[in-house]
Amino acid sequence: MFNIEFNGEFAAFFIFSAIIVCGAVLMISLQKVVHMVISMAGVFLGLAGMFVLLEAEFVAFVQVLIYAGAVSILMIFGIMMTNHQDAGTEKVLPLHEGLAAIGALALFGLLFYAIRTTDFPGPLPFQGGEDNTMKIGQLLYTGYIVPFELLSILLTVAFIGAIAIARRLPEKLDGAAGGDTGHGVNSTEPTVQMQTKEAE
Repeated sequence: MFNIEFNGEFAAFFIFSAIIVCGAVLMISLQKVVHMVISMAGVFLGLAGMFVLLEAEFVAFVQVLIYAGAVSILMIFGIMMTNHQDAGTEKVLPLHEGLAAIGALALFGLLFYAIRTTDFPGPLPFQGGEDNTMKIGQLLYTGYIVPFELLSILLTVAFIGAIAIARRLPEKLDGAAGGDTGHGVNSTEPTVQMQTKEAE
C-alpha cells in the first residue's frame, strides 16, 4: 500500500509541504498582522515550489512574482496606510487547543489513508517539446484579453480606494478630537461660574 520511492523529488515535496503547512498555521496563530502577511508569503513560496515539481514553471513564476511579491507588498502597504491597532484577543483554553490538534491529526491521517488507497488514473504522456509559457501567453492575450484587462482595472480601482480611505481617516479623527475638546471646554464653564459666585 505504501510503495513510496524515496528520491529527491519526494524529499522536495515534503520540504515544500512543511513550508506550506507551517506558514498556514503561523498565519492563523500569530497576533501581529505584518507577521501574518510574512507567513502567507511563505505559503505562496511553498506553492511555487509545488508548481515547479509539477513541471509548471510559468505558474510557479507567476506565483512568486504576483502572489509572494505584489500581493504581499500590497497588503503590507495597506496595513501601513490604515490606522491599524492591535485588538485584544480572548485567551484560548488548553483543552480547546488539544482537541483542535487531535482533530487535525485525525483529519490528516484520514486524508493520507484515502489518498494512498485510491487508484488514480495514470498520468498522460508529457510533451516536452511544447513551450508552456508561450502557449499561455498566446491564450492570455488572444482569447482572454478582456478578463485580463478587467482584472488590472479592478486592482487599480481597489488600490486607489485604499489610498482614498487612508487619507479620509485622519480628517475624521481630527474632527472627532476637536468635537471632544470643545465639549470638554463647554462642560467646565458652569463649574467655573458656580465657583466664582460662591467666592463673591
